[in-house]
Amino acid sequence: VFPLRFCRRALATASAGKRPFDRALKLAQRTRAFAQPDAHEYEYLREEVAERLTERIEDISLEFDFPTALDLGAGSGHVRRALGGRGGVHRLIEVDSCESALAASAARQRTEPKHEFEVERICSDEELPLPVEPGSVDLVVSNLSLHWVNDLPSAFANARTALKPNGLFLGAMFGGETLEELRNVFVAADLERHGGVSNHTSPLTRVSDVGNLLTAAGFALPTIDVEKITVAYEDAFVLMHHLQRMGESGADAMRTRVVSRDSVLAAAAAYQALYAGEEGSIPVTFEVIYFVGWAPHASQPKPLKRGSGQVSLTGMGGGALGDGGPGRG
Repeated sequence: VFPLRFCRRALATASAGKRPFDRALKLAQRTRAFAQPDAHEYEYLREEVAERLTERIEDISLEFDFPTALDLGAGSGHVRRALGGRGGVHRLIEVDSCESALAASAARQRTEPKHEFEVERICSDEELPLPVEPGSVDLVVSNLSLHWVNDLPSAFANARTALKPNGLFLGAMFGGETLEELRNVFVAADLERHGGVSNHTSPLTRVSDVGNLLTAAGFALPTIDVEKITVAYEDAFVLMHHLQRMGESGADAMRTRVVSRDSVLAAAAAYQALYAGEEGSIPVTFEVIYFVGWAPHASQPKPLKRGSGQVSLTGMGGGALGDGGPGRG
C-alpha cells in the first residue's frame, strides 16, 4: 500500500508559541533532500543508528517474536535494511509524512535482495494516530524521527494504542547534547556580532523526559540508554551542508530572522579555533537516546505494593541510617 495521491496531514491548529517546530518547513526540507540523486550518501548516521537499534531487537527476540511491525518515520527504509531476520517480523509497515522518503524506500527496496517479510508503505503524519487498527501490531520502532514531533506525549500514546498487549515500542531519537559544539560557537558568534543570542539549533529532548513520556503513555518496564556518536567533518561549512542534505536543518517555529553571513563566518572560525584536531577536522557530537517500553500484559513482572516487604533493611546493613551501628566504622 503506497498512496501517492493522498497523505494524512496533521492540522496546524495550535499557535506557533505552543509548537516548537514548523512541520511544513521540515517536510519541505526532507522533500528536497530526498529529491537529490545522491541522497543515500548522506544517510550514514541513520543507517548506523538503525543497525544499533535493531541489535536490541535481536537480544529481545530470543524470547519474543514480532510478526507485525510498524516503522514510524521510516525515511528511506533504514530499519528495513537493518532488520534482516531479526525479531521474527513477517510484515513491516513503513509510515512517514514525506512521500519522497517512501518513494526512495520503494526504489531502494527494488535494488535489495528479497526480504523475508512483506513491506507496506503508508504516507501519514507522525503526529497523527498511527494508520492501523488499535492493538494490531507487535512492534513499533522509530529511528531518528521523533525529535521533530511537536506533541511527543501524543506520539508515545499513539504508539501505545497501536500495540497489542505485550507489544514493544523501541526507538532512538536525538538528545539535548546533539550538536553541542555548533550551539556553543553560534552563541559566541552572536554575542560578538550582535550583542545577543538567537536559536540556531532546534530544541531537543532530555534523557529524563523520555522516561517520563514512556511512563505517562502507559508503557511498562521502560528502559533507556544513551550513546554519543562523534563524527569528524572537514569544517563547519561541510557540517552544515551535510545537515541540510540529511534534511536536518533547523525548523524552529519561533525563528525570528535569517542567520547573517557574518554570524556563520564567525561561528565557523570559532569552531575551528575551539574544537579542531591536529588534522584540522572538527568533531561533531550526536547524542542518541535509545528507549524501550512494553504495552502492559498480565505476564509482566509488577512491583510489590508499598509496605509489603518482608525483609528488614536493619538486618542487612547493621543498623538504621545514621545510628552509628555496626559496619560504619
